[in-house]
Amino acid sequence: MLTGCGGLAILYVCVGSAYYFHIHGFAILLIAAAIACYSMTLAPVTWVLLSEIFPNKIRSAGMSVATTFLWSACFVLTYTFPVLNQHLGSARIFWLYAAICVAGFAMILKWVPETKGRTLEAIEGFWK
Repeated sequence: MLTGCGGLAILYVCVGSAYYFHIHGFAILLIAAAIACYSMTLAPVTWVLLSEIFPNKIRSAGMSVATTFLWSACFVLTYTFPVLNQHLGSARIFWLYAAICVAGFAMILKWVPETKGRTLEAIEGFWK
C-alpha cells in the first residue's frame, strides 16, 4: 500500500510536470507507468487488506460497506476527472492526485496495521 501510494505520488508529480512543460508524449508514457504501478500495488492489495482487517464477526458487513465506499470513490474519480481537467488543466489535476496519494501514504502509515505473516486473530487483536 505504501509503495503504491508513494510510487503514484511520484509518477503523478512527473505527469503533471510533463503536461506543464508541454512534453505530452512523455506524459503518456508516465501515465502508462502509473497504471502499471496501480495494477501491481493498490489494486490487488486493497482487496486483500480489506478481507483481512475486519474481525470475523463483522467481516461480511465490513466488506459490504468497504466495497460500497471503494466503488463509490471510483465513480467519483471517474466522473470528476473531465470536469476537474477542464477547470484545473492537466498539470494541476495530476498534482492534485499526487497530493491525495501523499495524504493516503500518511494515513496508511499511521492507521493501517501490517498484516503480512500475521494470523487473522492477531490482526483482530490489533484493533482491541
